[in-house]
Amino acid sequence: MNIKKHLLFSLTLSITMAASQVSAFSDSPDSSYPLSPQQTIPTLAPMLKNVLPSVVNISTQGTVAVQQHPMMNDPYFRRFVPQMPTQRQTQGIGSGVIVDANKGYIITNNHVIANADTIFVTLHNKQKLKAKLIGTDAETDIAVLQVEAKDLTSIPLGDSDELQVGDFAVAIGNPFGLSHTVTSGMISALGRTNLGIEGYENFIQTDASINPGNSGGALIDLRGRLIGINSAILAPSGGNVGIGFSIPINMTKKVMNQLLEHGEIKRGLLGVQIQDLNSDLADAMDLKGKRGALVSKVSPNSAAEKAGIKAGDVIVAINGKKITGASSLRTNIGMKRVDEEVSVDLYRDKQLMTVTAKIGGASPGRLTASSTELPLLKGATLKELSTKQPYQGVSKGLLITGVQANSPAAQVGLMDGDIILAVNKKEVATLADLKQAASLSHDQLLLHLQRGQSFLYFVIK
Repeated sequence: MNIKKHLLFSLTLSITMAASQVSAFSDSPDSSYPLSPQQTIPTLAPMLKNVLPSVVNISTQGTVAVQQHPMMNDPYFRRFVPQMPTQRQTQGIGSGVIVDANKGYIITNNHVIANADTIFVTLHNKQKLKAKLIGTDAETDIAVLQVEAKDLTSIPLGDSDELQVGDFAVAIGNPFGLSHTVTSGMISALGRTNLGIEGYENFIQTDASINPGNSGGALIDLRGRLIGINSAILAPSGGNVGIGFSIPINMTKKVMNQLLEHGEIKRGLLGVQIQDLNSDLADAMDLKGKRGALVSKVSPNSAAEKAGIKAGDVIVAINGKKITGASSLRTNIGMKRVDEEVSVDLYRDKQLMTVTAKIGGASPGRLTASSTELPLLKGATLKELSTKQPYQGVSKGLLITGVQANSPAAQVGLMDGDIILAVNKKEVATLADLKQAASLSHDQLLLHLQRGQSFLYFVIK
C-alpha cells in the first residue's frame, strides 16, 4: 500500500507541475513556446515583403469571332437558317510581373492577354490601371505590357542558366483569382522540351503549386530574384498535381528586348533540317552515348551552308551550350539575333570540330501575319506563290502555310493550305498587295480563298 501511495503522489505531482508550466505559457501574450535570444524561426516573409508588390493581377475583356458553318457563306442557305452571332464576349484573368518600375514594363504570358480588347492591371495596393500592349510573341508565350503609375516596385532578375535541379523555388500569382498567393517547392527539372505547349520550349519544371490564374506570374529563388515566368501545368484533374512549367528568365529577357526594340520577334535561322540523334543512329554513327541534333538537310545559301555544315553532321553545342536534340537546337537558334555569329560544335565522321556561323533571317516572301500589321489575320503564316513555286497548280496568290492554335486566324476558320486570291475584291499576289488591299477597310476583310478544289468567301471583322 505504501508503494502505491508513493507512485500516486509522484504522478499527481508531475501532472500538477506540467499544468502549471502550460498555464505559465498560456498567460503570456505569445502562447507558443519561447525561444532563446540565439534562436530564430526560418521564414521567407522578409524577402516576400519586398517581392510581392512587383507581382500584379491581370484581367482582360475582349471579343472573338464565332466560327460559322461553311454553308452560312451560301446566300440561298442563309434564307432558311436564323442568323447566328458572329462574335462573343470573353474575359480572362492571370498574373504579371513588373520588371521596370521607371518605364512601367510588365511581363506576362501571351495566352493571358490573347484576343483582349482591354487589359487591366491591379497592383498589390489594389490600384487598378489600364495597360498598353507593347508586343507579344505566341511562339514563346511572352507578352510585354506597359502602365503609367508612380512608385511601382520592380523585381530583380536572376540568371536561369545558373539553376540546378534541387534548388528551392517560390511561385507567386493569382490562382483562381486569389490575389498574391505564394507557394513553394523546388526545381524538378530543367530544359523541358517536346511538350507541345509552345513553339519554342525550354521550360523549368517545378513542383511549387501553379494553378489556373498563376499564368504570367513569378517564379523566384530564395533571394527574391525572378528566375521564370509561370506558364503551364500538367493537370489531368484540372488542378495542380505538382508538375508546373515556367519560361526561363534568360529566354524571357531576349524576347522582351526584341519586342521593346522592334515590336516583333526577328528570329534567327540556321537553315537546316534536323532530327534527334537517337540511340540507334548514335550506334550506327559510332557516337554511342552522344546526344545532339542530326542534320538531315542543309538549305542552299543558308547560314549553315556558308559555315560549312553538311548533312550527316551532329550538332552538339552552340556557343558552348549543350544541344540535346532537335528541339533544343531550334530553341537555341530561334533566340539568336539575325547576323549574330555563333560557335557550332559538331561531330563529322566521329571527329569533333567547331565552325562559326552567322545567323540568318526569315526568307523573303514568307512572314507571319503579325508582322504585316494586320490584326485580323494574326496567327497566319503566309507565303507568296509564283510560277517557280506554285501550289496545287496555283501560281498567283498567298498560301497559308501555318495557323497558330487559338489565334484570330484560326478562330475565323482559316486553315493550312488555303490560298488567298483576293482581299476586299482586290487580287493579291504579294504581301505588299495584301497590305494595300487591307487598307481599303480597317474594320473588316473580305477574303476570296481557294481551299482544295473549292472557292470560298470569308468576312473577317
